[in-house]
Amino acid sequence: MKSKFVAYWIATTVLCSVLIGGGAANLGRTWGTLNAMRQLGYPPYILTILGVWKELGGVALLAPRFPRLKEWAYAGVFFEMTGAAASHIVCGTPAWNVWVTLGFALLTLISWALRPPSRTIGTIFAPRAESERI
Repeated sequence: MKSKFVAYWIATTVLCSVLIGGGAANLGRTWGTLNAMRQLGYPPYILTILGVWKELGGVALLAPRFPRLKEWAYAGVFFEMTGAAASHIVCGTPAWNVWVTLGFALLTLISWALRPPSRTIGTIFAPRAESERI
């Protein structure tokens, strides 16, 4: 159980570092992020929208309590990362862009799956009653 707890915090810390750092880069409109948005065909103002949501998502995942907010943050991060991967595929950017964003999507799933009970809304699948087992 302790190894699961440690793995959760490693995955979550890395994920939140990526979110908060990436959000700051988006909000600062650094050359790399601005160039990437132009290459993908998105308007520069999308950096502000993504930057704000990444910052808020990173904080939500680290903050204690608020399990429903965490569920929304995990979903948003997963959608953003898989959407970024799809954008890279469609625009034909180098393959490493796709793999990095899919890696972050996988890290999101790992953090979500390993979270402790205090950070969940409830169980996904209720245990089956004895009478239902065959």
